Amino acid sequence: VSRETGEEKSCDQKELLPVNSTLLKLLQLPNTQITRKQEIIKVTEQLIEAINNGDFEAYTKICDPGLTSFEPEALGNLVEGTDFHRFYFENALAKGKQPIHTILLNPHVHLIGDEAACIAYIRLTQYIDGSGMPRTMQSEETRIWHRRDSKWQNIHFHRSGSPTSCLPH
Repeated sequence: VSRETGEEKSCDQKELLPVNSTLLKLLQLPNTQITRKQEIIKVTEQLIEAINNGDFEAYTKICDPGLTSFEPEALGNLVEGTDFHRFYFENALAKGKQPIHTILLNPHVHLIGDEAACIAYIRLTQYIDGSGMPRTMQSEETRIWHRRDSKWQNIHFHRSGSPTSCLPH
């Protein structure tokens, strides 16, 4: 029934509600692929939460010991392991700092067989700077995940954006 005229419309004439393109893509996938894609988004959110909370122990549990990365702070160099990241956890993310909030925009997951996946997204990070002013930073990130012993581990990431001394990986 038309909202404007009250007339009955045939099926092909009915008004259609707009559909979220991400939802539409998920509806076209088998359930196992949807579940794995959701797992990758969730473990990525858990990793970012560990970073925001300055929880290096949780971070290292989610990351492979041989983690590799390209990021602005490494000045174009490939970093291997978590020692480079430990510095930021111990200094820039010291306990008692102002809260940090992160939003992952438009996460796109590529499944690479049953045991690997790649996620790409925009990361918006909100924080309070040293003078008490709210700030937002943006970075573009890609993370590669590998499942070992039924557990997803981050094995590589690439982060683009401006280097920062206040917020890490």
